[in-house]
Amino acid sequence: MFDFLLTDAQRSLREEVRRLVEWVPASMVVQMDRDAIVFPREFLAEAGRRNLLGVRHPVRWGGRGFDWVTTCMVMEEVGTLGYIFACTYGVGAELVCDAVMTHGTDDQRERYVRPLLAGERFAAEALTEPRGGSDFFGTTTRAERRGGDFVLHGQKRFIVGAEGADYFLVYARTNPEAPAHRGITAFLVDRGPGVRVGHLYGLMGSRGGGTGRVVFDGVVVPAGNVVGEVDGGAAVFDTMMVPERLGTAAMTIGPAAAALEVAGGYTTRRKAFGRPISDFQGVSFQVAEASMLLDAARSVVYTTARAVDAGEDPRRTRRHISQAKKFATESCQRVVHLAMQVMGGIGYTDVYPVERHYRDLGLASIWTGTNEVMSMIVAHEWYREYGERLTETRVANRRRRDLEADAANAQAPDEKVYG
Repeated sequence: MFDFLLTDAQRSLREEVRRLVEWVPASMVVQMDRDAIVFPREFLAEAGRRNLLGVRHPVRWGGRGFDWVTTCMVMEEVGTLGYIFACTYGVGAELVCDAVMTHGTDDQRERYVRPLLAGERFAAEALTEPRGGSDFFGTTTRAERRGGDFVLHGQKRFIVGAEGADYFLVYARTNPEAPAHRGITAFLVDRGPGVRVGHLYGLMGSRGGGTGRVVFDGVVVPAGNVVGEVDGGAAVFDTMMVPERLGTAAMTIGPAAAALEVAGGYTTRRKAFGRPISDFQGVSFQVAEASMLLDAARSVVYTTARAVDAGEDPRRTRRHISQAKKFATESCQRVVHLAMQVMGGIGYTDVYPVERHYRDLGLASIWTGTNEVMSMIVAHEWYREYGERLTETRVANRRRRDLEADAANAQAPDEKVYG
């Protein structure tokens, strides 16, 4: 983390988070990776007892009243334990809470946000379906009105916290006749009759987060559990892209930093030809690249967090968040790869945690929108901004430097052919 970006209050909070991280026994980390612990209930409860869940949310509801820069710092520190710790931390305390804080009622905040931030209840977001991942608006889960309630049918899969969550933020189609983005509603659904975990996934990494398929079979949901407006789920989904993708970018830094730290310790102690291997360029240059990528990822993430905190143009911020998610996750995957590479064969074993971080971070570029989707968003928004710049220049009748003219043969006849 860049200390110069933090206030004294933020640095003090960071020390609190580091003490929480130190509290976690190595046995918990190992047991989660073996799926012997299926959901980190004890960790989340302890974070709640220390008032370290959802630090961005208002004090009134159990948060600490900080901002996105602070949240990114917290996510980075939590992530040093392992990616799944940050994932389960973020899904409930950031994602689900943010939906209720932004679109919900005070009654919902009292019933769902307050106990979650206290570490007394746990939440998950139920978004992805068996027939659709990136195609969110193609959801087939449906909720039908019955008197003053809704009856929910459908399935969601790859749900982090499926095994362990006390309630779910669920998106379901409520108006099959309306255009897709106008016929979906967000609900708070308590675990109870009609809610079951149909399958727990055997994951390559990021284990111990209770990731599973959740089946909703005739679940009765009171109308008072609608988040936002009926048929207005698209608005909830759109705002959730900030905590989902910016949070993912920030939490990825922690495991990568931990892997590089382990590799640094190994390469300064391991000797070859009578010298520490850190003396050899073949090793040190890879560490240099990893350090550069890690700090570049931090720069992108924390600059984007500042933009969100400052209330910058939401559409431009959407591009920045997508860039941050793609760049940070891919950079951090490269960092962990380099950490393993400089450690050689021992890095590929469970003697060190680098192989676990390597497996875990495979998820980072897939969930909360694949990095290919991020590229689509970045390209779309960049071209939109480009068109707006040209339009603004023409409307205002401004003179702009012709950048194309800065070439020796800029005016060569018959060379600039576009169709």
